[in-house]
Amino acid sequence: MLLRTALTLLAAMTTLAAPAPDPDAYLEEIEGAPALAFARAENARSLPVLQNDPRYAGLHADALAIVTAKDRIPAVDFAGEAELRNFWQDAAHVRGVWRTTSLDSYRKAEPEWRTILDLDAVSAAEKANWVWKGANCLAPEERLCLVQLSDGGKDAVEVREFDTRTGAFVSGGFVSPQSKQDVAWIDADTLLIGRDWGADTLTESGYPFVLKSWKRGTPLSQARELFRGAKSDVAVQPAVLRDSEGRVQAVIAQRQVSFFEAEYHLLTDKGPVKLPFPLRSTLHGLVDGQLALTLEQDWPEQGFREGDLVAYDLAALKAAPATARGVLVLRPSESQAIEQVATTRGRLVVALYENVKGGIVSFAHGPGGWTSKALEMPRDVSVSIASTSERDDRLLVNVAGFLTPNTQRLADAASGAGEVLKTMPPRFDASKLQVDQHWATSKDGTRVPYFVVHRKDLKLDGTAPTLLYAYGGFQVSITPSYSGVTGKLWLERGGVYVVANIRGGGEFGPRWHNAGLKLNRQRVYDDFFAVSEDLIARKITSPRRLGIMGGSNGGLLMGVALTQRPELYNAIVIQVPLFDMIGYTHIGAGASWVGEYGDPAIPAERAVIDTYSPYQNLRAGKPYPEVYIETSTKDDRVHPAHARKAAARLKSLGYSYLYYENIDGGHAAAANLNETAKRVALEYTYLTRRLMD
Repeated sequence: MLLRTALTLLAAMTTLAAPAPDPDAYLEEIEGAPALAFARAENARSLPVLQNDPRYAGLHADALAIVTAKDRIPAVDFAGEAELRNFWQDAAHVRGVWRTTSLDSYRKAEPEWRTILDLDAVSAAEKANWVWKGANCLAPEERLCLVQLSDGGKDAVEVREFDTRTGAFVSGGFVSPQSKQDVAWIDADTLLIGRDWGADTLTESGYPFVLKSWKRGTPLSQARELFRGAKSDVAVQPAVLRDSEGRVQAVIAQRQVSFFEAEYHLLTDKGPVKLPFPLRSTLHGLVDGQLALTLEQDWPEQGFREGDLVAYDLAALKAAPATARGVLVLRPSESQAIEQVATTRGRLVVALYENVKGGIVSFAHGPGGWTSKALEMPRDVSVSIASTSERDDRLLVNVAGFLTPNTQRLADAASGAGEVLKTMPPRFDASKLQVDQHWATSKDGTRVPYFVVHRKDLKLDGTAPTLLYAYGGFQVSITPSYSGVTGKLWLERGGVYVVANIRGGGEFGPRWHNAGLKLNRQRVYDDFFAVSEDLIARKITSPRRLGIMGGSNGGLLMGVALTQRPELYNAIVIQVPLFDMIGYTHIGAGASWVGEYGDPAIPAERAVIDTYSPYQNLRAGKPYPEVYIETSTKDDRVHPAHARKAAARLKSLGYSYLYYENIDGGHAAAANLNETAKRVALEYTYLTRRLMD
């Protein structure tokens, strides 16, 4: 009887009538005239509401001073024999300069920088709005680099070869026109590149699935194919593994069959050879001939568990991949998570978190296996590996907390010794503030941690204006961080700031992420509501004073909160969101995220998505607060159509809302620091109006 009922329901699901035409579908044409007219009209209506508020000017001035401050810590990377390189933006360098200095000079209060590339000058000369997307430099010298430039912040980039010694683009060098593309050096005259090669060479998600070898001095059209995935893949990406001397040890095609599942293929003279790793595993690098990877699923055939860090002898893999056996390097406990894995010349370094608080552990490989050493780090903060040296065992580590300004440390992974290189000056007065960690109980009994940053004399009477932030997806952890704009524009003015470490993220490793995938997506939202209710139960705040903020996947979370529990919130900032989850697979890069959310084309998965997709669940007559939606026209990752359609549907239902679409900016909704300051000031003006007034 139960089986018959289930089959009947399944048959009913598969024979549903075709959905009615979507009246807002025209907004999916990213730069279509009607869609842009809609965006401009919404900007013209909403921006004056916020920018004419008497507090906006002060908030904008504070935000601009913070984001363009020259006493920020430069995000430097090791390069070549003895260089530190940095891409820098400030009020005088809005688009930015790529520059270099020595470690000895960098230790000084005012380092002596040499400009490698001035992006403002290039943009002016070419009459373009170039946004820096990084550079891939040829080891070990790192003189020749493949610079990636984006038009207005898109993920699609133009690749140009650049000589860091002469400070000029290489005449007759490698140039690959704009595309969503990935490129790696094999040697000084050969690249491994995946890009749009023409018809049927991009996946359904819009990423390349054909890798080719491209020789210097030949046209791109003559590149030789080495590997081909499938159109149904998310992407195929190149990787080149080198030893401590910079010599190539392996050339690899990483075939992302889904967002979280990958095959790794060694590219040999005889053709590709598939490595025997489970689909849910991630390669991190090579140390002493040992290939390190983490597992996002159990691997019982080899005795490994979800979350393990393991290593394989590369020579053994090459000789007999089917019979190679790995060794366990690290197995995190239930309260731990591996946040990062990186390599120095001779060490494997891991950012290991305990209850969402970070530390660094270094591993060395020897005849007796792997040995470990914990590096001395501050407690109860976030630590992240910013850069590692391929010439020795040094690494750069960023340390920060909610009330602890960013500190940059130089550490030695072998000896454990370290020193502070730079400390950022405080951006706000933290003397009257404190941080607490609480735990809420979700609907299924799972305990969910969250951090609360508040005044020491906080009265627990439910009147504190409170901003709750969360993400909850893609195994991305939201750890303690120092935000000058949040501190200055919110905390210093009496607000409370909360970060929820809900499932879907990676705060407790792959298990925390896997618990909220696809059919279990509602758990992510239940965790968020549990934290919201716990804040209210503790009388830290109340629905009248509680606001929430999230972007991208977190923007989807905001949309679900709006439609499922609007009575809990009086302000919702919806940043660059996903919103139409029934249609998301055909909008922008949406098809690549089926591994996270499920596929609306599969009846069982669509049934779950139907229950939470904000666009389809907006209804008339609900107690929705006035929301603030923001996006960017140039976002080619999460398409602006999601935000546009959210606004259009709210408008058709008669709700009050505010909307801002930045014409440039990419997925960050800001192409430069001036635009960032504007975006932040708009957000906090809105939050002030809704929660502090």
